[in-house]
Order: sequence, then C-alpha cells, then structure tokens
Amino acid sequence: MARKTTRKNPAIETVNTGAAAIDIGSRMHMAAVNPDVADMPVRAFGTFTHDLHDLAAWFKSHGVTSIAMESTGVYWIPAYEILEQHGFEVILVNARYAKNVPGRKTDVSDASWLRQLHSYGLLRGSFRPSAQIATLRAYLRQRERLVEYAAAHIQHMQKALMEMNLQLHHVVSDITGVTGIRIIRAIVAGERDLDVLASYRDVRCHASVETIKAALNGNDRPEHIFALTQSLDLYDYYKAKMLECDRNLEAVLGVLAADQNHDASQLPRVRTKTKQVGTPSFDVRAALFGVLGIDLTQIHGLGPSLSLKLVGECGTDLRAWPSAKHFTSWLCLAPGNKISGGKILSSRTRRSSSRAAALLRLAAVTIGRSDTALGAFYRRLAARAGKAKAVTATARKIAVLFYNTLRHGMTYQDPGASHYEERYRSRVLGNLKRRAKSLGYDLQALTNETEMSVS
Repeated sequence: MARKTTRKNPAIETVNTGAAAIDIGSRMHMAAVNPDVADMPVRAFGTFTHDLHDLAAWFKSHGVTSIAMESTGVYWIPAYEILEQHGFEVILVNARYAKNVPGRKTDVSDASWLRQLHSYGLLRGSFRPSAQIATLRAYLRQRERLVEYAAAHIQHMQKALMEMNLQLHHVVSDITGVTGIRIIRAIVAGERDLDVLASYRDVRCHASVETIKAALNGNDRPEHIFALTQSLDLYDYYKAKMLECDRNLEAVLGVLAADQNHDASQLPRVRTKTKQVGTPSFDVRAALFGVLGIDLTQIHGLGPSLSLKLVGECGTDLRAWPSAKHFTSWLCLAPGNKISGGKILSSRTRRSSSRAAALLRLAAVTIGRSDTALGAFYRRLAARAGKAKAVTATARKIAVLFYNTLRHGMTYQDPGASHYEERYRSRVLGNLKRRAKSLGYDLQALTNETEMSVS
C-alpha cells in the first residue's frame, strides 16, 4: 500500500520585490527595505527636508519602487510629497488594517511588518486625488476654517450687543446682513441717535423703524463698545482673508478649466436664484461647468458651494471607484455586511470622518423639506425608520447621482414628489397582490358603491 504524501502549505509569494515601508513619526521616520538587498534593512531618518531627500536616495540605492506609509496625523504629508517628486509610487495605508497583530509594538517592528505586508500585496492604498485637486482641496479647507473663525466673532458681536441690551438680533434675521452691519458700524463709530441708527434699515427688512428704535435703546458701556469694536475688526479681517482665498480658488479652477474645451453657453438655466450665505464671491457654478462640462447643481440638494466642496474632496475623475456601490461604500453610506454562519449580525453603516459624506448628509437634510422625489423618499423613510436612517439613505442616493453624473455624464431630471408617491403606491399594491395570491386570495379594488356601503 502506497503511503500518502502530505503536501505542505505553500508560503505566501512575494509580488512586489521593490516594496518598502515607513513608520511615520513627528520627530523620526523609521524606514524598512527588503532584508535580502541590505545589510541594515531598517533605518531611522529625521523629519527635516534634507532628511527626507536622504531617505529617497537610500530607497533608490536599494531598488525600491513602491512605498507604503500610514496616514499618521499630518506628519505623512511632507514625506509623501517629496517621495512622490522622486518618482516613487507611494500609498497611504489605514493603520486599522495593518497593525492588528500582537507583539509588533515598536517602530522597527512596525516598519518591517508594514514592508512585509506590502511585498505580499496585502495592503490597500487610500484615495489620494491628483496634485491640482489636492491644491483645490487645501484652499477649500482653509476657507472653511476662515468661515468658522468669522462665525465665532459674529457670536462675540452678538454677546457684546446683548450685554448692552441692544436687541438687534431680535429684529433682524442676520446681524451681519445689510441692515445689521450698517447699524453695528455706526455704533462702533460713536453714533447713539436712535433715529439715525434706525435710518440704516434696508427696505427689505421686515421690522419697522419704530421696532428697530425700540430694540436699539440700550445701556452703553465703554468696555462693551470696546469688545464690539474688536469683534467687528476681526470679523472684517477674516472676511478679507476669505476674499483672498476666493481669488486663489478661482485661479485654480481656471487652470483646471484651461485643459478643457467646454462651451460656457451650454450651461443650463439656473435652478434656483437664491444665494446662500458664506458662498465664494465668484460664480462657482460657471467655474465648475468650465472644469466638468456638466452642471452638478441640477441635482437637488447640491448647490454651487457644496458641489465645489465635493469635487475638492473626490476629484473630477471617479475612476478610482469601479461602480457607484464602491463609491458609496468608501463614503461609509452603504449598509454593512457583518455576517457569520449565514446570519446577519449587523447591517449598520460604518462610522466615518469623511468630509464628503458629511456634505452629502447635509444635502440630504436640506432636500428632505423639498417637493422632490428625493424629498418624498426622505419623508417616507423618516416616518418609518427614523430621521437618522433617512438621512443616511438619502445621502447615499445623492452620492449615486453625483457619481453617475460625474463618471458617466448622466443628466438628472427630478420626476417630482407625486411621481415618486405613485410609483411607491404601485409597488406596494403589487406586493400586496402577490401576497394575497400566494395565500389563495384575489385582491380587488373597491368601487364607489362598495366604499359607500362600507362607510
């Protein structure tokens, strides 16, 4: 009888011989290369610029072609950009997928383990947009910070007014609007005559002159005027910085549009003429059309500013995601599939700090109050499953429309809330008929005479 030979399990094959890895730190980067080509496969490098160039030269001397690093804070950005300038393929790795191994808690072992995983092709790189889109995104994020800083000083102005019992925010909807900012500037300039202050009322203000005069009759104190003056100066300062940021944004969009040949006369008619507060000072819709050749604002919930932020976060080329399902999964808007033993343990969406997902959720909340098909979907799901799930599901639908529009050039036309309700009614009715038929019954519609007899 022939003896059976036992086959050993084959070892994992190396698919990337030129793989290297870096354990990113604030003061020191630990780099690792293939131990077969170096006597000292792990070396420490500083974080100064000349250290990063030395790191790139060390990688080149050992035949490195691809480098993996973890996205630790913001410390990875200089290393990533310099190594990319030297022609290396650099991928960012989520530490959640690379460090779940006990016993590897030092910088040296972390770098070696990361390089080993990368050589086996087991690491998946995070999304990183092109250089021009990264520049656009940097300006957009800087502008968001400026808006937050300006908003803080608006609150400081309102606090100073309340301490003087000037109830300006009760008679105007926005103290930085036309009426409010005129009155605040006059108060800071030393004006105390109520008739003169009320004369700064804009014709579009709903409050009457008498109401404004009554609201501005307060208790002036020099320390509160001083606080109001400083808050106004800081608000004006951040507004000026926002205008500088807008000029840089417009220039970047102009560079992106220079490579395209999109005719601005083909821009569809604007869907809504209401301008949102805090939007850039230039025509964002026309600038985006020059870059994309499509109008994203035709999708309900996506205004010009929000569309620009989405493009800044996701880029103009969505081929990094093969389908809309991959895109919504990356955004953490798709249901989870935690299954064990054939049993669904959880289908909750994963937590995410994605700015793009937050923008889409904001669009979903806004569209929930509109008379559109997406608005009807939001309201139906909110009544059945709650607002949190309705926001996530509606955000996912908007993400699919955004993907199909940008990737495949789809033109979106809203069918309307009534069309959606009719389709939903037909679908429910069809399900009821099939259910009744499976139980041996025939479902029929009530006639008018039957309805009257039943009532």
